Amino acid sequence: MANSWDSRGNVRSKIGRDKVRLKTARGRTNSSARWLQRQLNDPYVAEARRLGYRSRAAFKFKELDEKYDLLKGAKRVVDLGCAPGGWAQVMVERLGTKAEIIGIDLQEVEPIQGVELLVMDFEKPESEELLMQKLTGKANIVVSDMANAATGHKQTDHIKTMTLCEMALNFAIRVLAEDGKFVAKVLQGGSDKELLHRMNTYFKKVRHAKPPASRKESTEWYVVAEGFRARKE
Repeated sequence: MANSWDSRGNVRSKIGRDKVRLKTARGRTNSSARWLQRQLNDPYVAEARRLGYRSRAAFKFKELDEKYDLLKGAKRVVDLGCAPGGWAQVMVERLGTKAEIIGIDLQEVEPIQGVELLVMDFEKPESEELLMQKLTGKANIVVSDMANAATGHKQTDHIKTMTLCEMALNFAIRVLAEDGKFVAKVLQGGSDKELLHRMNTYFKKVRHAKPPASRKESTEWYVVAEGFRARKE
């Protein structure tokens, strides 16, 4: 289901919003009860189940693609931090199985027709080299939804997430074709100044976006960089 963005960045959708109340929280911790209540009342969760997406996160990528035409003309795509596979499902849905789509994650991901899935740690140097070997040519888009497990310490989580974003950017610079695109998860406050400067050096346009499917209380945002231009640092 296609969603649009209103002036406040909220989603316009026909997804149902009838609330479900838990009959009892017996045997559950307060945090698990809140999580379950949120899941039961999350229209994206229900819609993802109805459409066969592996997670509600698929809608984040759908909405970003609808707004920025991320996949337009893409022949090769790299999906970093692809588990459980929701973003890759949308890629296949919109590009078909003729496009080259490679996904990588620490966790094993159930097979997706049209996607080559690799289980490896992107933080290890050999992972980048293997991905380079797997690509049959320059990539048109590199996306990263990578994130470390939250520690609860805001500054620590920010540093870890930005480190992953920087690694993803370094990889994108190596593999992107001219006018390629890069999308990566960041935390509230956007990118660090140095990282943002590098993006502006290599891309014609850099923006921050919070897709409607991203929960309002979440601190996650995405940086969307378009128009890759190769330059020496």
